[in-house]
Amino acid sequence: MKILAFDSSGLVASVAILEEEQLIAEYTLNYKKTHSQTLLPMLDEIVKMTDLDLGDIDAIAVAAGPGSFTGLRIGSATVKGLGLALGKPVVSVPTLEGIACNLYGADALICPMMDARRKQVYTGLYEFASGKLQVLENQMACPVEEIIEKCNKTGRKVIFLGDGVPVYKDIIESKIQVEHDYAPAHMSRQRAGAVGMRAFDYIREGKLETAADHAPVYLRKSQAERELEAKGQTLE
Repeated sequence: MKILAFDSSGLVASVAILEEEQLIAEYTLNYKKTHSQTLLPMLDEIVKMTDLDLGDIDAIAVAAGPGSFTGLRIGSATVKGLGLALGKPVVSVPTLEGIACNLYGADALICPMMDARRKQVYTGLYEFASGKLQVLENQMACPVEEIIEKCNKTGRKVIFLGDGVPVYKDIIESKIQVEHDYAPAHMSRQRAGAVGMRAFDYIREGKLETAADHAPVYLRKSQAERELEAKGQTLE
């Protein structure tokens, strides 16, 4: 089984090629460029470097959301286009599950945080049990204080990671009451390799979709939609 994986849900752009027992290639960039500028050139580069025939892949995995509205749309459009052109199924991986997979084997709770602006985060609670990721609190958009309260109620050690951590670290430190730690730089952001590894779990569970059916998961309305609704209007 060979998977092509993408993550463009946040500031990071990442593309990877995986087989079940190995990560063949991964190109990850966390820099001030739009994903529309980077994603396809990154794919082209790893395809050339690995002599990959895209027709040989079995599925395309993508961090399906939540995250940046623009980033999710670019990733979704890329995956839909490739899936339709290649006739390959798509695996939609919840963004927070992909981030949590960076900490495979951790014996603590895992709490990814993505900055959702307006003092909110996209977050969830996860753990590894018997080598498998377990979802304890499904991904959500909520105030930082709400997820910290959930962590405190568990009484367990928790590891925080994600781009929301540096933004809200002062709040975390002021509210957290349990033992906690922060993931190091090389494990704290989105990686397509982690999305691909989570996708293997979904494939084994039969959770595949057609490229035509794939759509990103936003969890909440965009700022443009909220502003229009305030004026009594809607997006066409």
